Amino acid sequence: MTVHEDAVAIADDLAQLRRRIHREPEIGLDLPRTQEKVLAALDGLPLQVTPGRALSSVTAVLRGSRPGAAVLLRGDMDALPVTERTGLDYSSGIAGAMHACGHDLHTAMLAGAARVLAARQDGLAGNVIFMFQPGEEGFGGARLMIDEGVLDAAGERPTAAYALHVASSDWPAGVLATRPGTIMAAADVLEVTVRGHGGHASRPYLTKDPIPVACEMVTALQTLVTRRFDVFDPVVVTVGSFHAGTADNVIPDEARFLATVRSFSAAARDTVKEASIRLVADIASAHGLHAEAVYTDGYPVTVNDTAQVAFARQTAAELFGDERFTAMANPLTGAEDFSFVLDQVPGAFIMMGACPAGTDPISAPTNHAADAVFDDSVLADGATLLAELALRHLAAPA
Repeated sequence: MTVHEDAVAIADDLAQLRRRIHREPEIGLDLPRTQEKVLAALDGLPLQVTPGRALSSVTAVLRGSRPGAAVLLRGDMDALPVTERTGLDYSSGIAGAMHACGHDLHTAMLAGAARVLAARQDGLAGNVIFMFQPGEEGFGGARLMIDEGVLDAAGERPTAAYALHVASSDWPAGVLATRPGTIMAAADVLEVTVRGHGGHASRPYLTKDPIPVACEMVTALQTLVTRRFDVFDPVVVTVGSFHAGTADNVIPDEARFLATVRSFSAAARDTVKEASIRLVADIASAHGLHAEAVYTDGYPVTVNDTAQVAFARQTAAELFGDERFTAMANPLTGAEDFSFVLDQVPGAFIMMGACPAGTDPISAPTNHAADAVFDDSVLADGATLLAELALRHLAAPA
């Protein structure tokens, strides 16, 4: 039987695993119930399994019968703080938590790839690392797993790394999309506190009002984006939180805002960090106030290796046909902590449509929406692609 035939044969098992995970979503780095389900799914396979120490991760290594390189496959496992309203019969049973980004599918796909590859251990030249990762949604779980040694789990660094990410919109179910180079943005946080001196709102000239100064900073940051950065290497700065004051007739002592900062190259990321901090300091100083700006590095730019993208595209075309692959014209503005893996290992991050049949991908609810729905029909193909990427990479001449 082919890899795809094997994956189709276990598709029902993968769907059941996915739905069990979906019913009990867990957020962040501590996912004990999800970890338990993954360990049960891997039980009995010829794998070296290591649970995480600082987080509820699972690292599993399949050692081939012959020596060779190592390859890494990643599946993230965590959910989001979203209250589900899909109405599905396997909806989340945990208030305020939902698998709204499809990580439950990623986990099931990776477990499926492990089963398919384990059945081919005797003919495998090299090792496969299966990286079941918590904390992708803002907790940096990939970086923590790297600190705990996931990249060295097979005894040598992998020579390639692959991850799939499903989408509830944008592409029809089963369509694969990726691009060489930057595929996802870096995501950082700018936190600004403007400190002045409050007083009665009827006599602002006797105060140092931080609110208009903070407002000026917000608009100046938008000018910074359009005047300091190349439109072909863009930056996005969005202020999502602004707080100041307690009453209409009281000028407060301080105003505070938070912004997400997205960039698509290391150079732009460095520039926006330095320029935004200086900008808010200079505006505050011009008004006789003081500003504290804290810039927190989040996830770096996710950069695909050009050769690995070409290899993944060829593999997908041979498995599913050319019509199932599309080249992305532009990167996505979201961020991914698989970027930490790709900073050290050449690889490819690949999007996979999971929009339910009969639903328009253009108007379907997007990932992270409370009514986002993902089609289980893609599970077998996802497991197939992950397994085939590993097999073909390890079989390729060094």
